[in-house]
Amino acid sequence: MSPPATRGKNKRNRQGDNDITSEILRKIHAVGQVNNGDVNQLYMIWKPVCQGCRVNTKDNPNCFCGLIPPPGGSRKSGLWQKMPDILQAIGPDPVKDLRNTDETPAGLTNLGATCYANSVLQCLYMNASFREIVFSAEPDLLNEQPVLNQLARLFAQLHASKMAVIDPAPFIMTLELDNAVQQDGHEFLTLLLSLLERCLNHSKISKVKKAVQDLFRGSVSQVTTCSKCGRDSEASSKTEDFYELELNVKGLKSLDESLDQLRTLPDVLNFQLKRYEFLPKTTTRKKITSAFGFPGELDMGLRLSEPSQLEWIYDLSAVLIHKGTAVNSGHYIAHIKDENTGQWWAFDDEHVSNLGHRPFGEGSSSCTAKVVHNDNTVLPSCVGTTPADTSKSHVDVVLPQSLESNAGSHKESFSSVDAYRLMYNLKRTRKNDDKRNHIANNIQLEGHKGLHNGFPLPPHLFEDLKDVNAAYLAVCEEYKLKKEREQHHIAERRQEVRSILSEAPVRSLEEPFYWVSTAWLRQWADNVISGVIDNKPIQCSHGEVPVSKIGCMKRLSVKAWEILISKYDGGPALSNSNYCMTCLIDGAQSVVSADSYRDQRILMRDLANDVIAKKCSDGAYFVSKTWLQQWPEQPGAKRLLVPEKLWLFLYKDAVAVKPDDPLGCTTFPSDSELCPECSDELSEVACFEDSLREIKLRHRQNHEKLAAGKGIPLSLNCTYYLMPSSWLTKWRNYTSGIGKNTSSSVEPEVLDPVIDALKCEQHSRLLERPPDLMNKRGMLIQKSSSTDALTIITENDWISFCEEWGGNKEKGIMAIIESSDVAESNLGGCGEDMPRCKDHPSSQDEASNDPEIRQPVIRTTPEICEDCIGERKSHELAKKLNYFNEDISVSLVRGKEAPRSILEASSATSETDRRASKRSRKTSYGTSVNLKVSGSTSLYRLKMMIWELLGVVKENQVLHKGSMIIDQESATLADLSIFPGDKLWVQDSEIHEHRDIADEIADQKANAQDPEKGFRGTLLTTTTKSPAV
Repeated sequence: MSPPATRGKNKRNRQGDNDITSEILRKIHAVGQVNNGDVNQLYMIWKPVCQGCRVNTKDNPNCFCGLIPPPGGSRKSGLWQKMPDILQAIGPDPVKDLRNTDETPAGLTNLGATCYANSVLQCLYMNASFREIVFSAEPDLLNEQPVLNQLARLFAQLHASKMAVIDPAPFIMTLELDNAVQQDGHEFLTLLLSLLERCLNHSKISKVKKAVQDLFRGSVSQVTTCSKCGRDSEASSKTEDFYELELNVKGLKSLDESLDQLRTLPDVLNFQLKRYEFLPKTTTRKKITSAFGFPGELDMGLRLSEPSQLEWIYDLSAVLIHKGTAVNSGHYIAHIKDENTGQWWAFDDEHVSNLGHRPFGEGSSSCTAKVVHNDNTVLPSCVGTTPADTSKSHVDVVLPQSLESNAGSHKESFSSVDAYRLMYNLKRTRKNDDKRNHIANNIQLEGHKGLHNGFPLPPHLFEDLKDVNAAYLAVCEEYKLKKEREQHHIAERRQEVRSILSEAPVRSLEEPFYWVSTAWLRQWADNVISGVIDNKPIQCSHGEVPVSKIGCMKRLSVKAWEILISKYDGGPALSNSNYCMTCLIDGAQSVVSADSYRDQRILMRDLANDVIAKKCSDGAYFVSKTWLQQWPEQPGAKRLLVPEKLWLFLYKDAVAVKPDDPLGCTTFPSDSELCPECSDELSEVACFEDSLREIKLRHRQNHEKLAAGKGIPLSLNCTYYLMPSSWLTKWRNYTSGIGKNTSSSVEPEVLDPVIDALKCEQHSRLLERPPDLMNKRGMLIQKSSSTDALTIITENDWISFCEEWGGNKEKGIMAIIESSDVAESNLGGCGEDMPRCKDHPSSQDEASNDPEIRQPVIRTTPEICEDCIGERKSHELAKKLNYFNEDISVSLVRGKEAPRSILEASSATSETDRRASKRSRKTSYGTSVNLKVSGSTSLYRLKMMIWELLGVVKENQVLHKGSMIIDQESATLADLSIFPGDKLWVQDSEIHEHRDIADEIADQKANAQDPEKGFRGTLLTTTTKSPAV
């Protein structure tokens, strides 16, 4: 069932209510008394109590609908917001940062561009052996080594903090890293391990002192075998340490000869995937995004140069991932395996999510990572040692497209296009533990307490973390209590509002009541905290309730009023007896006066119409006809005589509207005398305009064809003159202005300086070329063109112009029309300076077989100055190409050839001052966009704009202007003669694959910046001890 449409009903009834109110006020004015019935009608007390209205009705004081939302409803602000929105005012909920379970790892806050550090720190922390090393460092050592101290505190929080997200800022600040600069995760890990190795070297615990070396360091030797005797060289016995093995990703192949041999292997085996390659042509780096496979379990026993009784089987423990295609940007995340539970976790800064028992999620198969089931493959050997930039060595290992397990095994392998680093942990087996001293077995943890996930924290870290957790839990509890109080308060306020509004309606006319301001009632019902009652806005100057405020107040029951006044105070209290008698009497008088004025105005309007229509003969006063036109809104003349009663009505109105006007209202009776000075002045102006009108008419008659804009017939070997087309246009506009305001037309200039301006100062030759000629119906005429600077006129026209506009006949530009063969024979070498105008007949009427008429030329005196014209054209072209922030249009054409329409539009000259939208438009041949460019914009920049808006990579763009291909990316638009308003079109060659424009912009910015500073200036590249933080 739909709700009642009360809004439309109220609009229909409002006019009826106004009519009833007017009638009651007229009755009050007539009898001079007010009874209860009148009050009930005027104050709308008789109206029924509304129920189910969509909005609150202003003209019904008994309507309380719409002040609060319906049950279950809400509003965007105030008391009736959704509860979560209201609770935002008390601040963020710290409970949201509470770690779900003790087994759930914590995330790290990204401080700006520190995702590379966060992912590496999570990889190190989740390695149980390395975590034990950090926690086993002596307190004295931590006090001496601030970096190690901050790392231990960070690991302690990751290990046993109640918070789900940990702030790494103290550790980052201690290293003096710039948190706004993205760095390389591989370089950060290498330098961090070097720094920690130096810090731990001061430990008094032997195994802690060499822990980094024992965990991450292996050794490799390069074996050189003599091809004749088969013996190894002496250098083959030398070994070199490594902390990670670098794997080629691009063009990876297995080599069977001259392979390096691994002498020893570490507990934690790091593989750095060489995802970046150097491009010599551009001297930039490019990321390799090809897929790379790797096994979940790796047997490295066959890679040792000497047989070993230990089982060198490694489990995949972490995958460091670099998202993005650009080298100098992107995002680092880490997928890490929990050694205790076997669960994989995705660490993306603050966000940590469970992946199940596989590094890329259970059953995952995407474009970036997938599970590959392989078996019966053999791990190839390692080759090539490459020196690193730091103190450690990096070994290049050439492996096939996936690192696989031993032959005959049935283990899972994985493939990823974003994997950047792989970490493998040595498998703990009984055979290994019996024959090899493991690091953790030799670290003494006496005195450690505070077990978390079965692992103890040292006392000094446990006590600090205990205090931090206690403070955090206290904050959570305080917020919880504050939240409960706020929810209880909101619930009480809502119940209070609903309860009072249910008691608010007054059910009968005889029942006493109180008036309350609707504005205050709204804010009381809407706000969480309400102010005191304010009824002053509904009082009149007499302190009572006027009828004019009926739309701003509500009729409240005594019970509801007493509840409100007792709780909120304020006032004043306005009961049913507080209606204002004085305002009612004044209102009644105003209604009667308005009726009288309205009737009188109708009569006067009719009388004014008669005056304008000249139907009134008893005029006594002059009134401005323009003003009188506007009053009844009808056309008329300058002034009119109006009857005396109409004048008195108008005068009374004027005095009432502006009683303090210092000029007053001047009266002009019918016998008023005319102003002699004004009459004389008007007469002089009228005589001058009549004389000027006759002169213009005579000029038009003297030059009838020129005034009409018609071409004059031309003949060979006759003398003509050339006139500036712009001057003739001014003359034509001036002589055609013969109407009422003929003197307001702009007069053209005197002829002599205009003709002199057509000649160059240096050579006194003509600076403009004559117009083209054409045959039309066997008659030779000037070819009409809006770009012609000169117009051919007859000798008689020239003589008349000189007489009328102060010209010297001898200074005129003379022109003689000759056939081309006659002109060449007569002029000899001068013929090159004369323009030739070949006609282009478009119909049979324009054709002519007379060779002398088909090729006419114009010989001018003085001759044309080609040097000065060429120089001027060059300046104009340079000025035209020196534009800024103008529009050009580019259309994307689908197909091999552009339509004829776009070729013609691209070749034509465009209007430079026409406004154009940058929004792309669909056309029949493709998509078109408008671009803001300048003359200095390079073609490379234009192609980048086209790439952004039309999605065509710049290498695939074939850009055209008309039929001409535009190339040379380093050239500017001015160099390529591309003007404002030009229409270009582009095709997509589709030769190169599509890529994101963000990668191009990022690489461009990186190349424009200074060479990478890396970690220079931080504690990672210094050997001195950092200050305490």
